[in-house]
Amino acid sequence: MCGIAGYYGAGLDDSILKEMNACIVHRGPDGEGYFSEGSVGLAHRRLAIVDVAHGQEPMISADGETVLVYNGEVYNYRELRAELEGLGRVFRTASDTEVVLQAYEQWGSEAFDRFNGMFGLALFDRRRNQLVLVRDHFGIKPLYWANAGTEHEPRLLFASEIKPILATGLIEARPNERILYRYLQYRIHDDTEETFFDGVRKLLPGEMMTVDLATGRFRIAPYTRLREELAELAKVNAHYTPGVVDEYRRRFTEAIRLRLNSEVPVGSALSGGLDSSAVVVTINRLMQEKADGLEAVGTKQNTFSAVFPNAINDEEAYADAAIAVCSGNIEAHKIKPTPEGFDADLVDFVRTMEEPIISSGPYAQYCVMKEASKHVTVLLDGQGADEMMAGYIPYYFAYLRQLKASGDYATLAKESSSSVDIFYRLGRFRLRGMASGKKAVSMGSLLKKSWAGQFSGESFGNIPANLKARLIDDLFVKSLPSLLRYEDKNTMRFSLEGRVPFLDKEVVKYLFSLSDEAIIKEGWNKRVLRDATRGLLPEMISNRRNKIGFTTPEAEWFKLMKERLYKIFMSNSFYSRPYWDREQVLTAFEEYLNGKNDADTMIFWRLLNVELWLREFIDKDETPADVKANKSDYEANPGKELDIASNGSVFRRYPLQTGVFAKDTDLSPAVASYVKRFFDGLPSAPEEARTAVDGSKWYLLVSEKIVAITQGRSFPVWEINVTPAARVLSKFVTRTPAGIGLGSPWSMQIAINEVGLPLIAKAAAASVVGKLQGKTGVFYDVVGHNINAIDGATPYSLGAASNSVKLAPKDPDGVARALSAAVRAALPDGASASFGGTAVMDANDLGVVVMGHDTDLPKETIAGMFKDNPQGQGSQATPMSLVFTQS
Repeated sequence: MCGIAGYYGAGLDDSILKEMNACIVHRGPDGEGYFSEGSVGLAHRRLAIVDVAHGQEPMISADGETVLVYNGEVYNYRELRAELEGLGRVFRTASDTEVVLQAYEQWGSEAFDRFNGMFGLALFDRRRNQLVLVRDHFGIKPLYWANAGTEHEPRLLFASEIKPILATGLIEARPNERILYRYLQYRIHDDTEETFFDGVRKLLPGEMMTVDLATGRFRIAPYTRLREELAELAKVNAHYTPGVVDEYRRRFTEAIRLRLNSEVPVGSALSGGLDSSAVVVTINRLMQEKADGLEAVGTKQNTFSAVFPNAINDEEAYADAAIAVCSGNIEAHKIKPTPEGFDADLVDFVRTMEEPIISSGPYAQYCVMKEASKHVTVLLDGQGADEMMAGYIPYYFAYLRQLKASGDYATLAKESSSSVDIFYRLGRFRLRGMASGKKAVSMGSLLKKSWAGQFSGESFGNIPANLKARLIDDLFVKSLPSLLRYEDKNTMRFSLEGRVPFLDKEVVKYLFSLSDEAIIKEGWNKRVLRDATRGLLPEMISNRRNKIGFTTPEAEWFKLMKERLYKIFMSNSFYSRPYWDREQVLTAFEEYLNGKNDADTMIFWRLLNVELWLREFIDKDETPADVKANKSDYEANPGKELDIASNGSVFRRYPLQTGVFAKDTDLSPAVASYVKRFFDGLPSAPEEARTAVDGSKWYLLVSEKIVAITQGRSFPVWEINVTPAARVLSKFVTRTPAGIGLGSPWSMQIAINEVGLPLIAKAAAASVVGKLQGKTGVFYDVVGHNINAIDGATPYSLGAASNSVKLAPKDPDGVARALSAAVRAALPDGASASFGGTAVMDANDLGVVVMGHDTDLPKETIAGMFKDNPQGQGSQATPMSLVFTQS
C-alpha cells in the first residue's frame, strides 16, 4: 500500500513532485521515489508489504520503455505471474508491482480487467507515447485529478489524495457548491466524479484515463464491464442449494486467504457485526487447519474493536462472543473512543477525511486504525458486504416492491410476515417521533433560500423495486464509494493497509449469479453468508437482525460537546457563510438540546463538518478589512480616525490591542500593563504620536465587556436555560445588523433572570403603547437601562464575547477608580501626573453610553470621544483606548 502523485504538462518540474509527495508521507513512510521525462512526472511513497526488500518504485521495465507508480495490491498476482512466465517473461522481483508492470507490457490496457485487487496506478508508456491512470474495479483505492491548464493545453495533476494537488498551488481551493448543496440537503456524497473541491475530480471505479503525450488530449473510459456483468449475472438466478453455500464458503475463504499474504503483521477489525465476525472466524478456521500463507497472522490473530460501554450502540458483547468462539486464538484489542478524544482529534479527523462525511461514525474507525497501527501493518475488515447482501433495512422494501411488481404475491406475503419484527422496530421509532409532538426540523429550513434556490433542479433517489439493480447501484455509486473513502483515509492516516475480502471480484460475481433467496429469505438478509459461516459463528451473531457497525454514540456525544459546537456555530466564520442561516441553526440546536424538536444529530454534524472543512482547506486566513493583526499602539483601527472633536475640544484616541480577557483575568493589573506598554514604547514611536502625548492630559477608556467578563457577569449560552417566554419575547425584538441586544433567546433570558418576567412583560406592553404614540426608548425607561447594556453573543467578537451574553458590569464607577489607581501605580510620575482618570464605556457602531467614570469631564464629552466607536465591534481586539486632549 502506498501513495502516488504526478503530473503531465508543459512547465511542470520535479519541484512540484517533491511538494506533492511531502503531503502523503503517511501513506508510505518506508521510502520515496521520483521519475520525470519531458512533460511527465511521477512520484511514489512506499508502505512495504510484499517483497519488502525489493519492489521499490517508480518501477521501470527491463527495456526502459514503461514506468509504473502503483498504490494497492493485486491478490491474484501469483497466477498472473505464472501465466506471464509461460509467455516467456522473466521477473527480477517477487513483488506484485512487477506483475502489474509486465502484465501491462504484455496485454496493454486489457491487463487491468484481469487484476483482482485494489489499485490506483499511473503508467508512463514510452512505446505508445501515453500516460495511463487507472482505478480498481470497486474504487477501493482512490485516484484524484485536476486540470490546471485548458482543454487544448492541459496541465494534469493527479494523486492518491487531494492535498498533494492543492499543494502545487496550481489549483485554487474553492468549494464545489453543487456537491456541497447535495451533501447538506440530501446527506449524500461520493456519488459522482466531482469532489467537494471545484475543479478536482476522481476516476470512478473501473475507469482509466489515457493521455496522448503527442497532442495532450486525454479521455476517460471504463476498462471493465464488471457493472454490466453483474446485471447480466443477476438474471442467471441460480437455485439456492447446499452446494451453493459450499461454493460461496470456498470462494469467500479463498478471498480471505489471499488477503493474508504479507511480509508484515496482519490483523482484523472486529465490530461484532456479522460481516467482520465472519472474517475473524474464517481466519481462525484457517489457522486451525494450518493453511499455507498465514505467517503474517502470527500465533494469535490480532483483532481491534471499538467499544462504547453503556451506550445504546455498543457491540462489545457481540465482539466478545466472536472472540470466545475462537478458542484462545485471539489477541483482542479494545478501543474506547470518547467525546473528549473526539473533541481533541476533530481538526485532524476532518483533515484526514479531506471532504465532508455523512456522520461522525467513521471516527470510531479512525480510533481503531490509530491503535491497530501500533500492532499490525495490514488490517482486514468487512466493508462491502452490506451493499451486496442487503445489509440495510431499505433493501427489504426494495425486495418487497420487486415481488409486488412481478406479481409474486405468495412470496410477498411470506416475506412480509417474516419481516414483521424489522418493520415493527422501524415503525415504532417513526411513530414515537410523530407522537412526541416535537417541532419538525429539516436541513432545508436551516439553509439560506437565496443560496439553496440556485440548486432547485437537484434531486436524489434510489432504484425502488429491483433488489439486485439497487445493490449494484449502491456498490458503485450511492453507498459503497463513501465507505471506501473512509476506509482509505482512516487506514492510510496511520500508515496501515486496509483489505476488504468481501470485495473480491470473483466472490461478488458468484453472489450475483445466485437467486435473490441467497440474499434475502424469510426476512433474513445475507442468507448465504449466514449459512456459510454457521457453526463457525456463535448463534447470537448468526441470528442478529439489528445492524449497528462501526459508529459513535453521536447523540450522547453532541450533548456532552455542546460547548464546542456552540462556539463553532456562533463563530464569525460560521456567521459569514452564504450557505446557512446562523440564527435558525442556533435556535434549532438549542431546541434540540432541550428536547423541543425532532432534529437529527446528523443535521448538525453536516453543518459542523462543512464549517471545519472550509476552515481547514478553503479559508485563506485573511484578516477582515476593519482588523489589523499586530496593530501598533500608535495607530488607529482600520477605517477609523485618530482624532475627534467633542464638546469644543479635540481628542487623540489610541486603541490598544490586547489579549483575550477571561473570567479569571485580574482586570486592574492586566489593564495597567497595556497602558504601561504604550508609554514604554513612546521613545521609539512615530514623532506624531510623541508630539500628541507630550504634555497632554489623558484618559483611559475601557470597554464594559472586559469588565463584565472579569466580574463573572458573562454567561456562555450553553449554560443559559432558555424558557418558552424568553424564546417568544425575543422574536419581537428588532435585531440590529450587529446582533446586539435582546434579540436572542439567551440575552432575553438573562434579562428575565435579572429583573423578572413581570417587569419585562410590563415594559414590552408599554413599548407597544409608546410606539403607537410615536415614542421611542419606552421599554428601557420601564425596565431600566442596565438591561439596555446587556450584550448578546456577537459573531464578530473575540474569545468568550462571541458566544456569551453579558450583563452590565457591577459598580462601574468603582471599577473606574480601581483602574485609575492601578494605572497611576504602574506609570512614572510624568505620565501619572497628566492622567485624568478612567471611563467604562458601552460603545458600538449604533451608540455610546458612559457607564461609569472617575474623571472631571462631563459624560457628554466622554461619550463624544467615542461616538464613532474607535475600538470597533470586537474583532479588532482593542477593548481600551488612551485618549489625549489636543486642544
